Amino acid sequence: MLTKEIIANIAQATGLTKRRTQELLDTTNAVILESLMSDEAVPLQGLGTFELKQRNERTIVHPKTGVRSVIPAKRQIAFRPTAGIKDQFKNN
Repeated sequence: MLTKEIIANIAQATGLTKRRTQELLDTTNAVILESLMSDEAVPLQGLGTFELKQRNERTIVHPKTGVRSVIPAKRQIAFRPTAGIKDQFKNN
């Protein structure tokens, strides 16, 4: 689903204008990003939680050439869905 479609669906369901819905979506995204940058988890009730996870440095080996490479440590955004969301996908 495209962002335009999400905005149109939310606007139709709430009676808000598409412009106002876009502003709310942009603000929501900014708040989530700001929280993640502050190392805070962001729970969205009924959907899941966004959080930052630390990935350690690791060494990989190219399967064809056998050349070893080091992938540096980094922080990565992770999303953990709620149990209800997981259950819906198990049953389908």
